[in-house]
Amino acid sequence: MTLWLAPQPLLLASQSAVRRTLLTSAGVAVDVQPADIDERAVEARAGLSGAGDVAGLLAREKAQAVAAEHPSRIVLGADQTLTLNARRFSKAKDRAGAREQLSMLRGRTHTLHSAVAVWRGSERLFEHVDAAHLTMRHFSDDFLERYLDAAGAAAMSSVGGYQLEGLGVQLFEKVEGDHSTVLGLPLLPLLRWLRAEGLLAT
Repeated sequence: MTLWLAPQPLLLASQSAVRRTLLTSAGVAVDVQPADIDERAVEARAGLSGAGDVAGLLAREKAQAVAAEHPSRIVLGADQTLTLNARRFSKAKDRAGAREQLSMLRGRTHTLHSAVAVWRGSERLFEHVDAAHLTMRHFSDDFLERYLDAAGAAAMSSVGGYQLEGLGVQLFEKVEGDHSTVLGLPLLPLLRWLRAEGLLAT
């Protein structure tokens, strides 16, 4: 007996292993089909300045793209943005870029906006955006190089150059917000909606 009640698994329009783990650990049955969209082009076309708006738009675009291919499936798209004051960050292309981002974030508080969008065919079923605030400690340049050595390619796989669930936790002195929001998926509001829709046991 499982908690998931729908006849088919939720279709996750993301290649994020962390998001998949969050969902499956919570008892949600999941299939995966990453959305094929140009995220930077979507941002530029929309011309939105608010980080929460951008995260919401990208989550929606991912869900819509996969839902168009599988109109009978319930599709979940998700995205996350990182901002420091008015500056929005993207994933670093190389070690030098990760070093630059971490140097800018060091000793300061930045904001993560995580968004989820659920679609079926052309119908929007659910959307939510949540924010978390993270303060990096004042680490030394030597520590930064040691961290980049230890993190390797993972420093370029997430915006900001860190994963809080791994070595990245060493960078922080304070985290304000829901843990799943920090990891890229506002899980509690999503689970609440899934239960309300009869897709999860209550």
